[in-house]
Amino acid sequence: MAPRSITITTEWKKPVPNVDHDNEVFWEGLKQHKLMLWTCKTCGARYWPKAYCQNHDNEPFADDCEWRESSGRGRIFAFNIHEWAFQPGFKDEVPYVYALVELDEGPLISSQLVGDNQPSDVHNVGQRVEVVYEDHPNEGFTLPKFQIVSD
Repeated sequence: MAPRSITITTEWKKPVPNVDHDNEVFWEGLKQHKLMLWTCKTCGARYWPKAYCQNHDNEPFADDCEWRESSGRGRIFAFNIHEWAFQPGFKDEVPYVYALVELDEGPLISSQLVGDNQPSDVHNVGQRVEVVYEDHPNEGFTLPKFQIVSD
């Protein structure tokens, strides 16, 4: 089944993603609806953000690592419900849920949860989620959001 995506064409009024040389493959992957993780070619450990492998000595210039596509699935590790906007661009979205997601491959990634099924208390920690790609064609980027799914 193809991952879910949403296209937003309204004017973007929030901070834009910080794309640089170290993470541009991640952001380009999102545009192709692929959630990329930095992966050690020696032991298979997965990372986000980009890092040297913590399991052994590394090759110079991270030659033993590369970007690989992840499953885009994981579990809610922690979350909070934003009742007021920390930045004016979010004022029309409150309340919204911001979650720390533990991907099935291991790394933690933070993002907003979307969809009708939203967590409400500590008992919702551990629920399964999958990535939803939020395309912003007018601005030229895609954001990874997550939605709760059944096992």
